[in-house]
Amino acid sequence: MHPFRPAWWLPGPHLQTLWSPFFRTPPQLARQRERLWLADGDFLDLDWHGPHDARAPLVLVLHGLTGSSSSLYVLGLQQRLAEQGWASVALNWRGCSGEPNSLPRAYHSGASDDLAEVVAHLRAQRPLAPLYAAGYSLGGNVLLKYLGESGSDCPLQGAVAVSVPYRLDQCADRIALGFSRVYQRHFMQAMRAYVQTKQQHFREQGLQEHLRCLEALGPLTQLRTFWDFDGRVTAPLHGFADAADYYRRASSRYYLGGIRVPTLLIQAEDDPFVFRHSLPETGELSLTTRFELSRQGGHVGFIEGTPRQPDYYLERRIPAWLGEVHGRAQAPERLPSASERPA
Repeated sequence: MHPFRPAWWLPGPHLQTLWSPFFRTPPQLARQRERLWLADGDFLDLDWHGPHDARAPLVLVLHGLTGSSSSLYVLGLQQRLAEQGWASVALNWRGCSGEPNSLPRAYHSGASDDLAEVVAHLRAQRPLAPLYAAGYSLGGNVLLKYLGESGSDCPLQGAVAVSVPYRLDQCADRIALGFSRVYQRHFMQAMRAYVQTKQQHFREQGLQEHLRCLEALGPLTQLRTFWDFDGRVTAPLHGFADAADYYRRASSRYYLGGIRVPTLLIQAEDDPFVFRHSLPETGELSLTTRFELSRQGGHVGFIEGTPRQPDYYLERRIPAWLGEVHGRAQAPERLPSASERPA
């Protein structure tokens, strides 16, 4: 398999990052939605695609910040996995499926507790299916944190994480610089709308206690940066002391050494959300982790091909690598030959 070859007609990180969400034709998939009720009374929506074979490999796909199971990179990956004969299920983090979630708490970059419940549910639903996961950006950060926390007890057989914000504090600084402030402004608008939509939902449903919890956060109109939003909203809603405490406890870079399942990290040096020095060094990675760093690719971009026929490298690389891992896991153990056996 050839390495990533960036499209000549998308020079620079921003065109790689922005082309797909603005110009790609959405893949059309027939999916089945399942609502998973969580232990705390909230819910997550899961969108299934691919074969119903109980033994077919299953991939859990995790979207990024302000995304959903309808994000184009999610749909594209699910389509390619189905072509490979694999099933997939795309998770919508709390409140991301088009319907506000039931509790004041939201989703965030450290929500590995929610991921653990989803993984347990999938293992119960398809106990015979080898289970893998692929996460993008925020979803990749949550996935790596979960892998490091669960260590040798992790029920996944392999994982891929793409364009991960390994150090959330440093990424909050990076996205406030230069052209990247355009992304920051988009995220702030979307996240303020996320909270305001939930406030309106609680108001209409007469859920006064939940509404008071969100109103206690104060006015949201002046929140301009990730440090602002995470200090005012994310931290108090999820039990962190402040934004710095949240970033310290949720950044996946601190959990990488605990990973024990085969894991592929895909990153671009020119990612406009991530400083080069925020990426992990070789000594921080476990022996089961492979780190593929491209000079170009942007943030969840990695587009190849021509303007008439663009090609999406991630949707080729992720299924291929998971297929390799699965093949090694399924191969029968080779018995030693007569010359290799001890006398």
